[in-house]
Amino acid sequence: MLIRAGYRIGFDCLNPMPIHLLLSVHPDRRADLVTDDKLRTDAGAEVTREQDALGNLATRVLAPAGQITFSAEFVVRDSGLPDRQAHDARQLPVEALPVEALPYLLPSRYCETDRLGDLAWRNFGGVAPGWARVQAICDYVHDRITFGYHNARPTRTAAEGHEEQVGVCRDFAHLAVALCRAMNIPARYCTGYLGDIGVPASAAPMDFSAWFEAYLDGEWFTFDARHNVPRIGRIVVARGRDAADVAITHTFGQAILTQFEVVTEEIEAVDAGDSDARMAAA
Repeated sequence: MLIRAGYRIGFDCLNPMPIHLLLSVHPDRRADLVTDDKLRTDAGAEVTREQDALGNLATRVLAPAGQITFSAEFVVRDSGLPDRQAHDARQLPVEALPVEALPYLLPSRYCETDRLGDLAWRNFGGVAPGWARVQAICDYVHDRITFGYHNARPTRTAAEGHEEQVGVCRDFAHLAVALCRAMNIPARYCTGYLGDIGVPASAAPMDFSAWFEAYLDGEWFTFDARHNVPRIGRIVVARGRDAADVAITHTFGQAILTQFEVVTEEIEAVDAGDSDARMAAA
């Protein structure tokens, strides 16, 4: 299938400043791009793109004072298949894990495994290690937290999400990641596009989504504690230890967010001319 995706994000910068953005499709999916996901800006700012320490494609901008808008619209090819399931995937002992997976066992800014370790072992110590244990964690988090955009708070940690029992997709992901790590399962936070493909359309405005990946049997597998069902059409943008590593935008100065629009939808065919006209009119 083909998916049209993109964004339009605006700021009012109170002074000139660098802005760091993680908005490019992840290197793992760039071969699937049908049209370019190049970031556009209307302020004549200096823009550079480079790979960050975690393997994500980061864009750095020197923004002038005043209004600046970032936008992109692109088409990506997708298999149309739901998230891969591997119910027999094993949990590897820590001593057998590759060195690159070890950071995803440790506590991080939003995932306090030290505060949640006793809870994790009490609830999941009796569950068979491997896929069943990760799924049990997803079931627990899905039932524990009530989703609502009005519940969003950028400083909420996994332990606080567990206590407050409310949140948005990042809170589901943070709690599931922390509980997996507490059970010695490497887990990493993911952000990207996830449209209403194969599910009833939501009336809520489209947004970027958060989910997580767990390392089982030598591979990273996708899990989503918020939806808790395999989904179609995920487009990963960035991966990290938690949301602190993969903020969509980070302004190094005082800036007011003035516009935030995201689109993700299945399309039948690519019409480059029509796409260019939409971007010019936006």
